[in-house]
Amino acid sequence: MYYTYILECADKSFYVGSTNDLNRRIFQHNNSKSGAHYTKIRRPVILIYSEKFDTLIEARRRESEIKGWRREKKLKLIKSG
Repeated sequence: MYYTYILECADKSFYVGSTNDLNRRIFQHNNSKSGAHYTKIRRPVILIYSEKFDTLIEARRRESEIKGWRREKKLKLIKSG
């Protein structure tokens, strides 16, 4: 199973990503010295939305789609989920 997810950072910005292990990835965003620089300087982050996919290609495609959206559209998605 693969996931596309949205995190809310400490500065209230959003981070969109994808992974095959959601719990491990969120832990990495909050604790790892390596990984996404964007979240590393905006800790702590919290998971506010996720979707499941059968393949990594689908998850990455959805990640790319959501990243292209304005904040208002992301908020609508989060509230609908």
